[in-house]
Amino acid sequence: MSEDKPADTAETAPAEVNAIPNGKGHEPGEEITASAKTPPAEAGENPHRTENAEANLPESQEFLSGVDDKKTTRFTDFEGKTSFGMSVFNLGNAIMGSGILGLAYAMANTGVILFLVLLTVVAVLSSYSIHLLLKSSGIVGIRAYEQLGYRAFGTPGKMAAGIAITLQNIGAMSSYLYIVKYEFPLVIQAFLKVDKPAGEWYLNGNYLVIIVSIAVILPLALMKQLGYLGYTSGFSLSCMVFFLVSVIYKKFNTPCPFVDFALNGTATGLNVSATDPGGEPDPACIPKMANLNSQTAYTIPILAFAFVCHPEVLPIYTELRNPTKKKMQHVANISIAVMYCMYFLAALFGYLTFYGEVEAELLHTYSRIDPYDSLILCVRVAVLTAVTLTVPIVLFPVRRAIQQMMFPNKTFNWPRHIAIAFLLLTSINLLVIFAPNILGIFGVIGATSAPCLIFIFPAVFYIRIVPKEEEPMRSFPKILAACFAGIGFLFMTMSLSFIIIDWTTGTSKASSGH
Repeated sequence: MSEDKPADTAETAPAEVNAIPNGKGHEPGEEITASAKTPPAEAGENPHRTENAEANLPESQEFLSGVDDKKTTRFTDFEGKTSFGMSVFNLGNAIMGSGILGLAYAMANTGVILFLVLLTVVAVLSSYSIHLLLKSSGIVGIRAYEQLGYRAFGTPGKMAAGIAITLQNIGAMSSYLYIVKYEFPLVIQAFLKVDKPAGEWYLNGNYLVIIVSIAVILPLALMKQLGYLGYTSGFSLSCMVFFLVSVIYKKFNTPCPFVDFALNGTATGLNVSATDPGGEPDPACIPKMANLNSQTAYTIPILAFAFVCHPEVLPIYTELRNPTKKKMQHVANISIAVMYCMYFLAALFGYLTFYGEVEAELLHTYSRIDPYDSLILCVRVAVLTAVTLTVPIVLFPVRRAIQQMMFPNKTFNWPRHIAIAFLLLTSINLLVIFAPNILGIFGVIGATSAPCLIFIFPAVFYIRIVPKEEEPMRSFPKILAACFAGIGFLFMTMSLSFIIIDWTTGTSKASSGH
């Protein structure tokens, strides 16, 4: 074997044009054999030659790896240097987002017990779907969601996965920037003690979103490697921990029923009793264990939206140091478990603070008590920081999806890398400036693309990719995967039906601003 042979034949992609740097074409059926037979790079091989050969690989091949090769880097996107802890931070940050602000509202419309059951089910199903993704990627040596779709269903599969990832993550980034648009002006207004804004530009949310996008998000989004964002992810998660601690603290320092600041500006917040003068508990201050109403329709989409991290799983897996399926599954399980605890506590204490009065966006409700509360001001800044630092992580898979759909065989190119990020941010800013309120974004996006990415795609890709010789169609794992896809279709149909009925009857809070 010549010295150049490993670099030439180690990576063959299931792209439409199966071209490799030596100019030879391969049939799709040859790919597994080619990668399986390729030995690791010889110890004496010049690392610079290998790196240069890989630098010329098409982008569709960047996530491919030799099946048995764990020592030699095979990904031009990143060299697998991200530590276990940083990977947990990145995946946790991908899970954690503005969804946490809507969970108290979800609990108010389902009740504590039903919410806990739904949250647990969605968390377990999310972990199982990541298992399906990792199993599928391990069999064919592919670590790109869109390319798994291509391997399973050809170009339609790749386009479906790419479009779902794009819609889901654009919805997520829109919801994050919507928080910036709505919360940032209130923070500045409170710090400057401006009671009645007179149209100052620095209190205009639309201008502030554009400034934050250009000054903070764009520079981070231009990084070539997702692993570098582990530090910002860790800081972002610490901001959300501060948010959680503050929500718990405020529960014990807020009267029930609370006094609206607009009605009585002298409210002191010292009375935390939930009883009326006769000693009987106030009905408005008794938590409901189970509750069903028209707004319950939003609960499943909000929960599904809160656990979507699947587009980021394979890129994070790619960048993990010494990656194995078991190690990446541990990263996913730890991230999901931590977010599960934070979600439940934030929802529980947010709900127990305001009960039926809680709004779709939790922080708005605190403003009704005291818009100048210094702790809540700090919480707003923390949440703003957290969601702002999450946007670049969510943008990476969208850019990857666009490149897989539009430029599947192009090498990495800085102008294109920068242009896609700039166009994405510009589009999202325009969307946010004209967007409805945050619950509408959660509901519609969560009811469509989230079930696809969490349930349907991982299951059907798994069924198609895992060879029948290894697992027959009637084997338990494939039957389980088929049931899993069925759950996804059920969730999507139910959620969309409820939301459409809710909108048409005119009872939806999603159509009205706060």
